[in-house]
Amino acid sequence: MNKKSLKPLAITFILSGIWDTTAAVLYIFYIGAGRLIDDPPMHSFYAVFLGSFFLCFAFLQFMSALNIRAYAINVGCLIIGRLFYVIQLYAYIGFSEKFPSTFWFTGLIDGTFIILYLVFALRGGLSISELFLPLKSV
Repeated sequence: MNKKSLKPLAITFILSGIWDTTAAVLYIFYIGAGRLIDDPPMHSFYAVFLGSFFLCFAFLQFMSALNIRAYAINVGCLIIGRLFYVIQLYAYIGFSEKFPSTFWFTGLIDGTFIILYLVFALRGGLSISELFLPLKSV
C-alpha cells in the first residue's frame, strides 16, 4: 500500500465542504426563504431542498477528510457530481435562451476542485479505481 501524503486532498475536501456550506446558506436563506436573490427565479421549496443537499455534501466532505484514504470513493463521487454540475451549468448558460449567467463563477470554482481532487489523489498514491470503485473488505 502506498503511504504518500493525502493531507492536501483532505484539506481540499474540507475547503470544498466549506464552499458547499456557503452554497447551502445562500440557497436556504437568500434564494429560498429570504428571496433576496431571485436570478435565477426559483420556488423557495426547491431552493431550500437544494440547500439541504449542499449541507449533506458538506458533511460528507468534512467527515471523509478525517480518513480520506478509507473514504476515497467519496472523492470519486464528488468528482462525478461536480463535473456533471459544471457541464450542465455551462450548457444551460451557453445554449438555453434566457438562462441567467448569475452563477458562472461557481462553475470555475467547482472545476478547480475537480482538478485539485484528481491531482492530490494521484500524487497521494490513490489509484483511479480507488476513487471510483469501493474497496473490498478482506
